[in-house]
Amino acid sequence: MTTNKQVLNWIEEIKSLVTPKEVIWIDGSEEQLEKLRQECVETGELIRLNQEKLPGCYLHRSAQNDVARVEGRTFICCRDKNDAGPTNNWEDPQVMYARLKELCSGVMKDRTMYIIPYSMGPIGSPFSKIGFEITDSKYVVLNMAIMARIGQKVLDQLGDSNDFVRGLHTTGSVDPENRYICHFPEDNAIWSVNSAYGGNVLQGKKCFALRIASFQGRNEGWLAEHMLILGIRDPKGNTRYIAAAFPSACGKTNLSMLIPPKSFLEKGYSVWTVGDDIAWIRKGEDGRLWAVNPEAGFFGVAPGTSEKSNPNALEATRKNTIFTNVVHDLTDNTVWWERMTKQPPAHELRNWKGEPWDGTDGTPGAHPNSRFTAPAINCPSISSEFNSPNGVPLDAIIFGGRRAKTAPLVYQSFDWNHGVFVGSVMGSETTAAATGQVGVVRHDPMAMLPFCGYHMGDYFAHWLKMGEGLGEKAPKIFNVNWFRTDDEGKFIWPGFGDNLRILLWILGRCDGSAGAVETALGWQPSTSDICLDGLDITEDEMNTLLSIDKDLWKTEVEGIHKFYEKFGDRLPKELKAQLAALEERLGK
Repeated sequence: MTTNKQVLNWIEEIKSLVTPKEVIWIDGSEEQLEKLRQECVETGELIRLNQEKLPGCYLHRSAQNDVARVEGRTFICCRDKNDAGPTNNWEDPQVMYARLKELCSGVMKDRTMYIIPYSMGPIGSPFSKIGFEITDSKYVVLNMAIMARIGQKVLDQLGDSNDFVRGLHTTGSVDPENRYICHFPEDNAIWSVNSAYGGNVLQGKKCFALRIASFQGRNEGWLAEHMLILGIRDPKGNTRYIAAAFPSACGKTNLSMLIPPKSFLEKGYSVWTVGDDIAWIRKGEDGRLWAVNPEAGFFGVAPGTSEKSNPNALEATRKNTIFTNVVHDLTDNTVWWERMTKQPPAHELRNWKGEPWDGTDGTPGAHPNSRFTAPAINCPSISSEFNSPNGVPLDAIIFGGRRAKTAPLVYQSFDWNHGVFVGSVMGSETTAAATGQVGVVRHDPMAMLPFCGYHMGDYFAHWLKMGEGLGEKAPKIFNVNWFRTDDEGKFIWPGFGDNLRILLWILGRCDGSAGAVETALGWQPSTSDICLDGLDITEDEMNTLLSIDKDLWKTEVEGIHKFYEKFGDRLPKELKAQLAALEERLGK
């Protein structure tokens, strides 16, 4: 399939290590993929679902000890420990290579080795990067075929170039004590051992598109970010684009596929999905920042996805989708998960472990981090610019998290450097998307804490540098918090489609048409600046949503100081100055 000597030499090196029974190149053809699907059905790795109701759809169950990203077993392996920084796990590359090679020696002797050439981003785009994933998992092959552009066309694009990411994955024994998700940014390499969960083994996703790509972007002058990209078309037919960063399971997919409230639809507003999770951002020839979604599919959290919360995402799963760790409805051979409907169907059901389940014992039927892998082209709101080789120009960048009391509904940074500060001090409550405790507030700068492939102090400096020379063409930066709660712990803001009201204020600030008042945090709307027509919310509730508790923020500042201490002398002086300015505005 290729004559590229660098590719072939590397593959021979891996082949001699893992000694596979058979080697198969993935050419991207539907015939080859269908053969693999059939083999998975025969072995039980996949369950073919009702082909009338869910054509091309399958159910997969992972090992019960392998259901989420394992941050404690995820490593950045660079020569100098200081370059990995305090927020990453580090190991010396030579030490880690030796450990991994011991685990991988002969590991595929009874297995088939699949070679997946893939492109992150549209093939031929100046944004795009090429990788290879060698794997012994048909499940990985079939998921990567959804999540990336794969096959012969990728090899044709690569030609004889040595600019590709070298990825090895083996399911191994799925031993959590010997599970390693390792990145070698200086070698353009990824090794993933003893896991089969998508977030650990679909290497084009977090491993390449964020950890390796963030390192590449720093060296090459662009950004790889944990961001959705959406376009908003106004009644005059103008479409403007926003990128937004939220920690996993904090509403990225829902926001990216937002359906406007009926009154806004009637006025002629529409929202278009460019991407739901990752954005690669470069400076364009026109001096603006342009963003592309490097992925070809959605690897979405299933629980909570419903006709109410995200009908576009649900529709995207109706065909050619792989569901992982959800409820199997044996009666009609379909799937279900928590909050898809108020109650599970009164049918014969199996939970994510394959056990009989009826929802009465208090245990969830679907794993809280259960997933769907769906082609982006299935989404009714997919943008016409989805495959654009040059991406889309950004008017605004949004940071956000899940905070019950501290952060107001929305505020705008004073300028680019202040916006970088706002992103650097983001905080959110942890979710089931990563192993560990749930509901604990942690700092998660730009929603990149688990995904930055180098020292985060240097990452902040790179963000600051990206703003240089942009001037008035710089996207304006905002912070949002859909999750403010009342004294009973209930969300005050309705969220979902009504988030468009806040996005329109944001775009109004970008073109100078929306009002705002200056606060200690930044520029904020008054109640009258947000269109509340048809919304059942009181003025007192809006005042609460927009309020700033200075005592809480003074406590927040103490936490920011402690967080910043981690970065030592690699914390940019500009961010130190921004923190001091915030303290002064708070009157501390």
